[in-house]
Amino acid sequence: MAQSTPIRLYMSMSLDGYIAGPDDRPGQELGRGGGRLFDWLDHRLDPGPDGQIFSEALATGALISGRRTFELAGRWQGDHHDGVPIHVLTHHIDPADEPPGSAKFYTDVVAAATDARAAAGGRAVMVHGAGAAQALLAAGQLDELEVHLVPVLLGGGRRLFGAETAELRLVRSIEGQGVTHLRYQVLR
Repeated sequence: MAQSTPIRLYMSMSLDGYIAGPDDRPGQELGRGGGRLFDWLDHRLDPGPDGQIFSEALATGALISGRRTFELAGRWQGDHHDGVPIHVLTHHIDPADEPPGSAKFYTDVVAAATDARAAAGGRAVMVHGAGAAQALLAAGQLDELEVHLVPVLLGGGRRLFGAETAELRLVRSIEGQGVTHLRYQVLR
């Protein structure tokens, strides 16, 4: 059951389960063909469903990201949105590596989740990155999945989940333009 300050994954995904196309790397961050997963953002300022979902995402009070996502996104130049604190999960912290803005590195998943919940001020915590989602799920810290399901088949690339298992309950489904926004509660 979600806590009062839920930790919620926000992720666009192809129908075959990929969040990026093949060969995602710097300069081609979404992989080959992966940009199609974000076409729905062309409608993010519209008053319809896609605008609603985008507004909800920007109303989050903190961010947890995986290190790979953080780096591929150019570290968001230290500000993902509205100056919210950025908590970056990583396997190793180099003391000489000072992250920009409010970003902070964590090797402890529970500590990152605890600090992000506290920093969010009662608002939801946004999660970006497959690695972060997998680590939070394994630690029992991921409360909800907001999956923006795009009706394309990428045929390869980076999967959102691998061998993880969880019971989920659909709590919301909204049809957007070329996307279905699905919110699932993670059942413990």
